[in-house]
Amino acid sequence: MGFRCGIVGLPNVGKSTLFNALTETAAAEAANCPFCTIEPNIGNVGVPDPRLAELARIAGSQKIIPTQLSFVDIAGLVRGASKGEGLGNQFLGNIREVDAIVHVLRCFDDGNITHVDGRIDPVADAETVETELMLADLESLERRVPTLEKKATGGDKDARIAAAALGKALVLLRDGKPARLAEAADPEEARHLQQAQLLTAKPVLYVCNVDEESAADGNAYSAAVARMAEATGAGIAIISAAIEAEIANMPPADRPEFLQAMGLQEAGLARLIRAGYELLRLITFFTVGPKEARAWTVRQGATAPQAAGVIHTDFEKGFIRAETISYADFLAHHGETGARDAGKLRAEGKSYVVQDGDVMHFLHSN
Repeated sequence: MGFRCGIVGLPNVGKSTLFNALTETAAAEAANCPFCTIEPNIGNVGVPDPRLAELARIAGSQKIIPTQLSFVDIAGLVRGASKGEGLGNQFLGNIREVDAIVHVLRCFDDGNITHVDGRIDPVADAETVETELMLADLESLERRVPTLEKKATGGDKDARIAAAALGKALVLLRDGKPARLAEAADPEEARHLQQAQLLTAKPVLYVCNVDEESAADGNAYSAAVARMAEATGAGIAIISAAIEAEIANMPPADRPEFLQAMGLQEAGLARLIRAGYELLRLITFFTVGPKEARAWTVRQGATAPQAAGVIHTDFEKGFIRAETISYADFLAHHGETGARDAGKLRAEGKSYVVQDGDVMHFLHSN
């Protein structure tokens, strides 16, 4: 199961610089001009998790394979994108394909880097992008909802449910609010809201791109974004793209000392990943053996068969049971054998809900 986070924002806010740093590549051209990113660049990033190294050490695993998130660097948006201005149609189409929106906001002053609106106001920048997304959703639903309502009057039950669900989103959008605030009455309405692929229904993580001096504690700009995020239920992370670019270009052994000198306990990637995980309601489970220790990602609430299906679809179809040890018990009893002997290995069935940190071995029929 892959999770894709689309990096968006106005031109010249540091999107491509951040993307390059996070993925430790030069795949995206970073230049001081609008629309330098035309085609979306995609980078897969290993999720840092110190538990994985501990599991590998105890099990003597030859390889360590972290779970991954995909970051998509999407072209900069300008006012009027919902009507096709700039790269509007392409921008909106690329956003529909991601699971969450990572919205980079410029939270630093630099007279050498132009701003598309000639001023530094991250809250206004966020509102510009959100407005364009809402306008695009509004236009879409104003076409779709009347059609569904017409089918519903003809006795189409599914159309009636869809009309009710999307009608709630339409009311919000007409009131200048995002579709993510729509509350489904039941799982069927929730399904229709999800299938609608509304741009403003996607969870949002605001990334405040601050100057190097503000990387540890933020600044007045990021504080304003934090207040906005709290009011709208969005996530927030404070990162200096300039620092991340420096970290990406130095040997791994030199990074801890550099971070300490900058007053940082960890790189921005770790903070961004944690915020993204929380936003998408993701958890990690592990498979551990002599060949490899590997991390896998599922959504909170996933059952054991669904977790098995992340490894291979046949595992879910033929699921029998999952031999499960908590991470704490695996460490405390020095591996699978010790945990089994101590009665800490559990045989979980189809209804078991996976917990973050579970070490799992799936038994399945062929």
